[in-house]
Parts: sequence; structure tokens; C-alpha cells
Amino acid sequence: MAAQNLAVRATRSEILAFSDANVQWKPDALRNLVRNFADPEVAYVCGDHFYEQADGTNRERIYARFEAWLRRNESRLGSITAGVGPIYAARREDYVELDPRFGHDLAFPYLMVQRGRRAVVEPEATAWEKPARDIEDEYRRKVRMFEHCWLILLRGGMLRRLPPAYLIAIASHRHLRYASGMLHLILIASSIALVGAGRVYRAALGAQGALLLTAVARPGIARYYVLVTWATVPSLINYLRAGVSPVWEKAEGTR
Repeated sequence: MAAQNLAVRATRSEILAFSDANVQWKPDALRNLVRNFADPEVAYVCGDHFYEQADGTNRERIYARFEAWLRRNESRLGSITAGVGPIYAARREDYVELDPRFGHDLAFPYLMVQRGRRAVVEPEATAWEKPARDIEDEYRRKVRMFEHCWLILLRGGMLRRLPPAYLIAIASHRHLRYASGMLHLILIASSIALVGAGRVYRAALGAQGALLLTAVARPGIARYYVLVTWATVPSLINYLRAGVSPVWEKAEGTR
């Protein structure tokens, strides 16, 4: 984030576009991004981002596609609740120099809305990169990412001065998402405590057990879901114990 702030100071362009070092954009991505600034209310535009193997096959998971679907619908309703760090653009006049520990993809959209502006997605602006080496590497990356998210949620004034509809979207899509690991722990504990109270509680405990067993047994959606959901818990502990480093460590195999 600090390097990005320095780069902005060194340029004079009206529109600022940003990417990650290991990401490739489609040839028409920039053109498709900036056309959204024809709307004077738009301050921030992100594209869609996906992963590919070396042979060019798409490695997007169902979860990533679901996130993209949510983002597109948020954009249609007004503004997105989080952007896409590897491909986005902003007006210079709306750019905010963030704390280097903040994640710009989560912080910029709600900051734009707080200023009465819009943050949208452009599905026809796409970028891609190599995936993490394995699911464990992806887990470590998620822990680091969620540490930055917790800083913003707890210290970033995320719920201030927001329109009611956008406030609901932020609370449901962001706060509940990052609390999902703790909510799962509460659900498991309460299901165990109430297992003798009726079939509903036994069924709930059985479903959770089946999910965990499936995640342990083989790679797939269940393992990805469990690891990413669990990553929200150690990330919160890390944040509370040691804070957040402004330095981002890359996932192995993504360069």
C-alpha cells in the first residue's frame, strides 16, 4: 500500500489503474475499466479476476464464482462491498492514501460510498494469475489476507455514514463472512450441548460432522470451504496479539 501511495504521487493522470505484479490483464481490460468513469458518480471500478494453470485451464472455484456473482449484483444495486485488488481503477480526485496496513480492495469501496460516490464492477475487464501451489498455501494466504480485513473491520470505521441498503450489504457480506469461523465454532458447541434435546440438533451436528469428515477425506470444495472459513479465526487471534504488518508476503507458486 505504501508503494502504491508513492506511485500515485509520482503520476499526474486523471484516472489511476492498479494491478499486482504477478497478474496479466486481457488486452481490452483497461479500456473496459475506464469507460465506467463516463458516469460522474463512479469513483472506483474493479474487474473480474480468475486463476489459471500453466496449461491455460481455469481453476476458479465455485466460491470465487459465487463471490463474483454477488459483486455484480451489488454493483447493480449501487456499490460493491469489496473490490478486486489485481485489477481496478480510481479517479485521482477520489483516491485515498490509506494506512499501509489496510487492504485497498476492502477499504476503497466503502470509503467511496461514505463520500457519496459509487464503487462498481466491470465484468468485461478481466485479469488472471497462477493459483497457489496447493490448498495449504492458499490457507496461509487467506490467514494473511484476513488479518488485514480484521484491522479494517475493527478500526476502519467501516459502518459509518452509509446508506441503509449498503449498510445491510456490508454487515451481511463482509462482517458475517469474516465472523463465519467463530459462528461455526458456536454452532458446533451448541449442537453438542443440545444433541439430546431433539432430532433437529442431532441432524445439525451430523451435518457438521459430515462436512468435516469430507474435508479431511479428500481435496475439493468441502476442504476449501473448511480451511478458508477456519482461516478467519487464527487471523483474528494474530491481529489481536501482534497487529498487522504492512508488508505483504506472496503465496508460493504464484509468480
